[in-house]
Amino acid sequence: MIKLKRITTCLLLALASSASTYALAGAGDNVTQNVPSSKVKPEYIYKYLLGEIAGQRGDPALACQLFLDLAEETQDPRLAERAAKVAAFANQPSVALRAASLWAKLAPTSIEAQQAASQMLIASGNLREAKPHIHQLLTKEETRANGFLFLNSLLANQKDKIEVLNAITEFAAPYPKLAESHFAIAQAAWIANKSELATKELNIASKLRPDWEPAAQMQGQMLLKESPEKAIDYFKSYLKKNPKANEVRLSFAKLLVNQKRFEEAKPEFVKIVDASKNNADINAVVGLLSLESNEYLMADKYFQQALNDGFKDPDQVTLYLGRSAEKQKLDAKALSYYDSIKVGDHYLEAKFSAANVISRTQSVDAAIKMLDEVNDLNPEQQMMVIQTEASLLSQTKRHQESFDLLQKASENNPSAIGIMYDYAMAAERMNKLDIMEAQLRKVIQVKPDYAAAYNALGYSFADRNIQLDEAKTLIETAVKLQPNDHYMLDSLGWVHYRMGNLAIAVDYLKQAYQIQADPEIAAHLGEVLWKQGQEEEAKKVWANALKAFPDNDTLVSTAKKFKFST
Repeated sequence: MIKLKRITTCLLLALASSASTYALAGAGDNVTQNVPSSKVKPEYIYKYLLGEIAGQRGDPALACQLFLDLAEETQDPRLAERAAKVAAFANQPSVALRAASLWAKLAPTSIEAQQAASQMLIASGNLREAKPHIHQLLTKEETRANGFLFLNSLLANQKDKIEVLNAITEFAAPYPKLAESHFAIAQAAWIANKSELATKELNIASKLRPDWEPAAQMQGQMLLKESPEKAIDYFKSYLKKNPKANEVRLSFAKLLVNQKRFEEAKPEFVKIVDASKNNADINAVVGLLSLESNEYLMADKYFQQALNDGFKDPDQVTLYLGRSAEKQKLDAKALSYYDSIKVGDHYLEAKFSAANVISRTQSVDAAIKMLDEVNDLNPEQQMMVIQTEASLLSQTKRHQESFDLLQKASENNPSAIGIMYDYAMAAERMNKLDIMEAQLRKVIQVKPDYAAAYNALGYSFADRNIQLDEAKTLIETAVKLQPNDHYMLDSLGWVHYRMGNLAIAVDYLKQAYQIQADPEIAAHLGEVLWKQGQEEEAKKVWANALKAFPDNDTLVSTAKKFKFST
């Protein structure tokens, strides 16, 4: 059962919405406006004034109790309402529940009272007592449809999902011709893992309201559980018939992004932008997708539009504009964007981006000097700066300096997981494999869910063709922790290759390459295909990868090993 003290803040705020400030709803009204004249007794007036004074002096907890006492004595719904709202404002859930229940009893035709009572009872885990209030809410025809759409959200925190399904089925029984009632049953059935019932009820809702967007969205969600392709095909078919269904289009576009089908997602977001002017969030998404697709001018256009439309996090968009400028080799412009981001959530991230530009256009030392001059950092941020500086040194093949920096940081901060992991990777680059292994095992011991450490150690063993059974176990653990990570799938394919399981290896490597066309994955996939006798396919993989990444060491050395050149 959910304890009353754990009632959600949103319910309390909903009740308190008309009680702005501690002064309470109706504070300052004449006492006789709140207590019926036939029941105005000196002790009532005295208690009411005490409640007013308590509220004005910042003690709404006392005020709500006084108002509830008055409501119970007078049986006045206005005082019960007042007590409920003040109790909500004072974060007194037990008093709010008593007051809301009394309010609903005294004002049976008040939608607000029935809503308050049902929400409070459900939040306290008492669905049975909430049922009459919910039934009462659904009797009003003008609010009935929306009431059914709200039901599953209202009952979302109930642990017994079958009980919720039974309750919603009971609520819906008097309204067999209402699409929303069947839709509510379908939602509850789906949540309760009753897929056949969910499909049946959703079909009824769709017949009652053909091409209804909420039903279409749920249909897509249900098909997604079977396969992403089925959901994508359904959304395409639906949108062909209903091109103005922007809520469904948004679900479709998000699904495409989740499947990393960015090129297909972008035009869908563009259509949403065109249909809903001044949507800052959607403009930012289209800008980001354009940036992912290397369409920088389009990205800049949508990012700027997002800023013009008042995007809630302008520094984030400014950071994206800097990255777009950087990709276009407009380094001065990129630095201008990064430098414009002041102290806040994205300040350090902007400094790191600026450091990359400075390192490339000036020198690593200049970039490190700039980072060293960033002040007022907490210990975690200081570790991030050290990691970034070490990475910059490593990128320019200054591996010894990178190793020394991380070694010192690790000694000074022995519990810093990120430093520990980067130190291990620096040790590997220096061929100090004993240090690498020791550090990675330490990371795993300190943080057992750190997937990258399992993957790095397992891949190191697989790449050296040693301890393959342990390597496989380590990498499988990493994949369980991060099942869709392309690097970890690549490692799993590579260890299976080392173990002679070529067919399994190709499957994992193809999965990894489909997620991310990374040059090192291409190198591995080509090698395994070649060993399988699929030399032409291997050549195609290498040729495509070499066009995009002609300077990648792993890819180039693999191609040379098999005497392949473009």
